[in-house]
Amino acid sequence: MTAYAALLRGVNVGGHAKVPMAELRQVVEGLGYEGVRTYVASGNVVFRGPAEAPGVEGSLSGEIEQGIERRFGFPVSCLVRSGAHLQAVAQANPFAEHAAEGTVVHATFLSERVLPDRLASIRAEAFLPERFALGDRVIYLHLPGGMGRSKLAETLARPALFKGVVATSRNWNTVTKLVEWTSS
Repeated sequence: MTAYAALLRGVNVGGHAKVPMAELRQVVEGLGYEGVRTYVASGNVVFRGPAEAPGVEGSLSGEIEQGIERRFGFPVSCLVRSGAHLQAVAQANPFAEHAAEGTVVHATFLSERVLPDRLASIRAEAFLPERFALGDRVIYLHLPGGMGRSKLAETLARPALFKGVVATSRNWNTVTKLVEWTSS
């Protein structure tokens, strides 16, 4: 069996899409997955499932999305990443020197690979000292002032920029914990 993390998008934020973590664990367990546990209330679920293979992350995402909609009555986008992928994301962090400041470095996970030309319209120098870098289905962010006041994060969140792509962000503390939990 392979360890995975499911990253739910937009749950338990501002009273919207309330998904209690105990019930979320029940949903994932009810789908037949093992070792299910959640990390913080923003929708991070670690579990063991079928061996990693092409397309399995997408299948798992779909199953969890359907289970959530059946249980709670509303749709929630979900990205599933294997422990190996999360480890690779952590190792490739171009802002590793700031990783100890876990809330100023973020990873925005993407549902698919995005080519660099999609980000060509963003004038990176206009946002300094904030910075970003594109990785494998992830955008790394260094936001010294935090995510909440970031003009760069606001720009990257524009729907037209990633039309058709599901994106969900996690601070580096959360990424680190998910790597730890999917490695053990």
